[in-house]
Amino acid sequence: MKRLAVLLTILALIALAVPIANLVVGQPTGTTVTRNAAGDARMAGVAAILEAKCANCHTTEPKLPFYAALPGARKLIVSDMQAGLREFDLVAALYPSGKGPATEPALAKIEYVMHNRTMPPTRYVVLHWSDRLSDADRAALTSWIQETRVAHYAPAGIPADLQAAAVHPLPQRVEVDARKAELGRRLYNDTRLSGDNTLSCASCHALDKGATDNAKVSTGIRGQLGVINAPTTYNALFQFKQFWDGRAATLAEQAGGPPLNPIEMGSTWPQMVGKLEADDAFAAEFRQAYPEGFSDKTITDAIAAFERTLVTPGARFDRFLLGQADALSPEERRGWALFQQHGCPTCHVGKLLGGQSFELMGLRADYFKDRGTPLTDEDNGRFNVTKDARDRHKLKVPTLRNVANTFPYFHDGSASDLPAAVRKMAHYQVGLDLPEAEVAAIAKFLVTLTGTYQGKPL
Repeated sequence: MKRLAVLLTILALIALAVPIANLVVGQPTGTTVTRNAAGDARMAGVAAILEAKCANCHTTEPKLPFYAALPGARKLIVSDMQAGLREFDLVAALYPSGKGPATEPALAKIEYVMHNRTMPPTRYVVLHWSDRLSDADRAALTSWIQETRVAHYAPAGIPADLQAAAVHPLPQRVEVDARKAELGRRLYNDTRLSGDNTLSCASCHALDKGATDNAKVSTGIRGQLGVINAPTTYNALFQFKQFWDGRAATLAEQAGGPPLNPIEMGSTWPQMVGKLEADDAFAAEFRQAYPEGFSDKTITDAIAAFERTLVTPGARFDRFLLGQADALSPEERRGWALFQQHGCPTCHVGKLLGGQSFELMGLRADYFKDRGTPLTDEDNGRFNVTKDARDRHKLKVPTLRNVANTFPYFHDGSASDLPAAVRKMAHYQVGLDLPEAEVAAIAKFLVTLTGTYQGKPL
């Protein structure tokens, strides 16, 4: 018995050696988290917390612990770190452009795991005692998250408590040059921007179809089928990038893409400018706003000005957020509660409920394998722009505004209705197979995101 007690004591000391050593050694310092925070005064106060508690598994700058040299340990540790980075890249999520403010999805993700106490995971803090978030850490992170939202993301004029929330109502109006916007409206509907004078921007982004075409893929000139689902142009001005892969940084840049695409509108700038210049009345009117006349720059600027008017406030959900409790039915309120419970607002965040980040399609299960159709270039998503292997299959999160009107869903149009989209998102992104009653409630909630345009319900 005495020998057994000694043996158990030795084993206990060995087991304690790792967490005690980690407590003494601590975690990485001086990572990009801290360096990027230099230009963000609010972030400066919490950068050390994120660096100490998160950076080792959620940045590309991990520092392997000393016990990684033990047999078999390195492979397991590296695998866990890679899994953490795949789940959430702290640096890329906080500051995709290399500077602040911290993005809404990053704030929402950090807030969600703190609230649910799922990070750091238990098996990690068993070996890294110093990495457990203290109450003071949680309080500091919560204050930073809320202050950042109030300062940078909350629409003007909304109640103070709502300003600090992850989801906001749409603003009622946006400043725009009315003269340029009217010219842009006419160009948006002008078939002369296509090579054969048959299609306009509105052909694939019809305002009476949720600013989409309600097709799996769009049909271009000469009946050519496109390769990706047309996203809505409603509220597009609030998105951080344009197109599913984010290759356009601005509305104007996006507006110049489809006219030149040989499958879509199949034209050239000289062709478009020539046809528009031949319209003496329109050309004269256009020069009043743009003295330099028609060009790729002025045409896309005018279309972008019009698209800035495509804001759809007044959704029942917005009225609910602003205090009108009866704007949603009990079942719709249940859907909103489930939407939050399952972490949907960590990606579908902000006033758009989306459009602010690129996320891996198939985070919890292999979406593309289960889809059963060959991979396409479009499935590569953000990788097509960055050529970074870690961006493969990452796609821009779509806005959920007016989502009931923008079917079918996903970049490949593979979900025909809202319940199908909810089921797939829960399975592939959250790792849950929801009961049908929950699917139905969330789908009903999503209908309440339908707004109005120019005072009329969509």
